[in-house]
Amino acid sequence: MASPHKRTSSGFTLLEILLVIGIIAVLATVVAVSLDPATRFQNAKDARRLSDIQSILSAIHQSIVDNRGALPSGIDTTEREIASSGSGCGIDTDICHVSGDACVDLSEPLSKYLKMMPYDPEEGSESHTRYSVQVNENNIVTVRACDSQDGEIASVSR
Repeated sequence: MASPHKRTSSGFTLLEILLVIGIIAVLATVVAVSLDPATRFQNAKDARRLSDIQSILSAIHQSIVDNRGALPSGIDTTEREIASSGSGCGIDTDICHVSGDACVDLSEPLSKYLKMMPYDPEEGSESHTRYSVQVNENNIVTVRACDSQDGEIASVSR
């Protein structure tokens, strides 16, 4: 004989719901930590800096080749910020040590090789790129990204 008051309930117990919420929380934490958007943005900015300083260095070397070994005017053993403004170029970071008004405007000499002068994605502008250039006594040209967070890509020399 069948029981007249037998009830069946369908649904989840409180324990099952808490278990699923716990699993979702752990997975969300793992995903958030692995993606770390702040680090991703910084890596993207440093990648652009590396690309920019390599482009500037390549343009300088193209100019040297086209001008039979002569450096673009303004590049010497003093570290100078690449800037179209003639003043306000003092940069003192772990990477660059540009003093006072040590600026060099390379936009005209390199216009044949660069559509526009690249500038730092975070702090730079068309008038102050936040990139520096200098040549050593052996005529090795070094271009630096003054605001780079990655010390390995902060400069390129050739």
